[in-house]
Amino acid sequence: MKYISLNHNSSPTSFMKAVINGLAPDKGLYYPQENITLSKKFIESIKDMDDVEICYEVINRYIGDEISKSNLIDIIDKTISFKIPLKKIDNSIYSLELFHGPTLAFKDIGAKFMAQCLDYFKSNYSSKKITVLVATSGDTGGAVARGFLGTKDIEVCILYPKGKISKVQEQQITTNGNYVKAIEVEGDFDKCQSMVKKAFNDEEINRKIALTSANSINVARWLPQMFYFFLAYKKIKNKKEILFSVPSGNFGNICAGILSKSMGLPINHFIASTNINDTIPRYIKDGIFEPHPTKRTISNAMDVSEPSNFIRIQKIYNNDLQKLRKNISGFRFDDKSTKEAMRSLFTTHNYLTDPHSAVGYLGLKEYMAINNIENVNGIFISTAHSIKFKDVVENAIDTNVDYPKSIKDIMVKEKKSSSIENYSELKEYLLQRN
Repeated sequence: MKYISLNHNSSPTSFMKAVINGLAPDKGLYYPQENITLSKKFIESIKDMDDVEICYEVINRYIGDEISKSNLIDIIDKTISFKIPLKKIDNSIYSLELFHGPTLAFKDIGAKFMAQCLDYFKSNYSSKKITVLVATSGDTGGAVARGFLGTKDIEVCILYPKGKISKVQEQQITTNGNYVKAIEVEGDFDKCQSMVKKAFNDEEINRKIALTSANSINVARWLPQMFYFFLAYKKIKNKKEILFSVPSGNFGNICAGILSKSMGLPINHFIASTNINDTIPRYIKDGIFEPHPTKRTISNAMDVSEPSNFIRIQKIYNNDLQKLRKNISGFRFDDKSTKEAMRSLFTTHNYLTDPHSAVGYLGLKEYMAINNIENVNGIFISTAHSIKFKDVVENAIDTNVDYPKSIKDIMVKEKKSSSIENYSELKEYLLQRN
C-alpha cells in the first residue's frame, strides 16, 4: 500500500515513511492510495472470529509486507489488551466503552499501535534525534506518553493548552519519565496544533531533528481506530440497523468509523456530535466551511474549530457533499445540555459518563428523535472515564466520584512541565534539546 498526500503535491510513499514523516513533504495529510474492500465472507465471519484475527484482517492490507505477520499480530495483541465492552443503556441505545485502557481514554488504542510501529521502524531512521511532537486537547497527551513507555531512543514532546485541560489529564501528561517533555502553551488547542504543524514546516528544525507526530494526523494513530467499530459489530447479536454517534473534536475517530463502513462494515449512519465548536455540523447543514474562534467548554477535548481529519472524510466521499449528508448527520450541544444528559444517564440508567460521551449520547438521541427511529442498535462512543473530568461530573450529578487506584497514584506525583507563549519559543526549546 502506498500513501498519497491530500495536498496532492508529494510523491506516494510507503506506510513506514508515512508513519515516520507524520505529514507529507507538502504538509498534507497522508491517505491510502487504494480503496480497500473486505470480502462479504469476512464480514459474515466476524462474529465467530478472534478479536486479534479480526483486527489483523482489517489493518494488514494498509501495511502490506512492511511489518511481518507475526510482528503485526504481536502489535495488535498488545494494542487491544484491555476490554472494550458494549454496554446496553436501553432497548435501542448502547455505549461502546473505550476507556478501559491504561490512561482511561479511547486514544490508548491508536497511541499504543503507533508507538509500537515507530519502535519497529526506528532502525530505518537517520542518525538524527527522534522526537515525537504532539499537540493535545486533553486525552491524546496522556495516551501518547503511556503508549511510548518502554520504547527506546525516542523522545516525546507534548504541547497542551495551559489551564484548559482537566487536572487528571494534566497529571497524565506531566508526571512521566524523562522521555516525555510536557509543554504548557498560552492559548487554545488550535494554537498548539498550529505550532506543531509549523515545526514540521521548519527547514532548520528538520535538518537537525527527525520529527514525527502522534496526533490522529499520523496514519498509524488514525487507522487502528477502526478496530473498535469492527469489535463492536462482533458483539451485536441481531440484524437491526446500526447507528454510531461519535463525540467529535479533531474528527479522527469518526473518520476511522467511516473508513470502516467504506470497507464493507454494515453501519447505516454516523452522527458527528460536537460541542458549541460546531464547524462541521454547520458545514453539513449549510455547505459552508467557516471555522469560528474556538470556545472553551466542559468537553474540552472537543474544543477544536478546524478539525484536521475532516479532509480525509471529504476524500472518502470524493468531496461530494450530498453523499456526505446521506451518511453523516451533525449536531451541536452546549454545556447546559451536556450536564443535563450526564445527570439523566446517572439518575435514569445508573450510568456514569464523562461530558464528551454525554455529547455523543445527545447526538444519538437527537438523530433518533428527528427521524422517528426506534428499535435500532444506536451506539454512542464513550471516549473517556468519568474520573478524568471529576469536577464537571460531580457538579452535574451532585454525587462524589472516587478516583480509581491508577489515577490516585499519579495525582500525588510532582508535575514537571515547561511553559511557552509562541512558536519561536517552541523552536528554541526543540533546538536546544538536540
